[in-house]
Amino acid sequence: MVKSSSHNITIIGSGYVGMSLATLLSQYHKVTIVDIDKEKVKKINAGMSPVKDSMISDYLKYKDLNLRASSSLGGTIESADIAVIATPTDYDYETRYFDTSSVDMVVEEILQHNSEAVIVIKSTIPEGHTDLLKSKYKTNNIIFSPEFLREGQALQDNLYPSRIVIGSKCKNAKFFATILHEASLKKDVDILFTSSKEAEAIKLFSNTYLALRVAFFNELDTYAMSKGLNARDIINGLSLDDRIGDHYNNPSFGYGGYCLPKDTKQLLANFDSIPQELISSVISSNQTRKTFISDKILERESNTIGFYKLAMKKDSDNFRSSSILDLIDHVSNAGKKVIIFEPNINNKFFNGIEIDNNFESFKQRADLVVTNRQDDALSDIPDKVFTRDIFKEN
Repeated sequence: MVKSSSHNITIIGSGYVGMSLATLLSQYHKVTIVDIDKEKVKKINAGMSPVKDSMISDYLKYKDLNLRASSSLGGTIESADIAVIATPTDYDYETRYFDTSSVDMVVEEILQHNSEAVIVIKSTIPEGHTDLLKSKYKTNNIIFSPEFLREGQALQDNLYPSRIVIGSKCKNAKFFATILHEASLKKDVDILFTSSKEAEAIKLFSNTYLALRVAFFNELDTYAMSKGLNARDIINGLSLDDRIGDHYNNPSFGYGGYCLPKDTKQLLANFDSIPQELISSVISSNQTRKTFISDKILERESNTIGFYKLAMKKDSDNFRSSSILDLIDHVSNAGKKVIIFEPNINNKFFNGIEIDNNFESFKQRADLVVTNRQDDALSDIPDKVFTRDIFKEN
């Protein structure tokens, strides 16, 4: 494929979305990634990834990338042709709305320095927020384009995208879609141009469907555990149906992480007075699963319960909104002695719970080791391990 001419691209935010896009696009364009965290900036400029993604790390180490990092947007944005916003938007329980303040502030600052730049919002935002910003700042240069990335495999998913969705049908939208497509290694990528509202809805409904699927197989597993049935056999029987498929069907302690908890809640808030049962049930099902698993742990009557890593997935350092945190609260509130093994935490305590990062000591002290995903490191204590990971997949 013949690549288009090189452009100046500024990406704001160095999380999974920002870093994967920066790595992808800096192969063909001049990319500056901006983050207020100066330690992350130092890491990137030293060729190290601030997020745990082996492919990003390899690209930073071995590929010839035109990439630099900065802690200041000013002096960088003036020459940008494209400004991509990839800052976090957490769900605010009081307002029942995403906290979009980081996105809003960045949009305003970009427009102050460079009103000609194409502004692409990659952060997850509520339906209608792009239109609100365009109206507020009287510009048509703002586009929403959702990302569909797996944590730890973000660059892989940008190199081989499931689809490219652009929330606009203007010339700039097609320009950005072309840049993404050209940088990917997938020849035939489905590209969909919609309104910004529809693109925002696609993101929220996509993640809510994934949460629904997690909840479904977790409830199947709950049923099997309660009835003394073999969950693996039941899931295998379902998965042989092509309409269901043999994927995303591995039981867990509940969904968590960056996206699913907040996106499901935002979609539910968007429904407001619109009739629904399923969306709210997905959220309540996840809480029910965590309570069920916690009770099963307590039934083991172990004196010391060890939680092996807080992250939901293998090869991840993210434990934001991890279901394991709720299990720890439930078990410790029941009066049990709890210890945690988590190499990504250097402190002696986490939320008042002891951290024991001496792995041999941890295994010896714990009467029961709870892990969301199986790990070969625990293979020597199979009788101590409690997990619902059937297929050894994330």
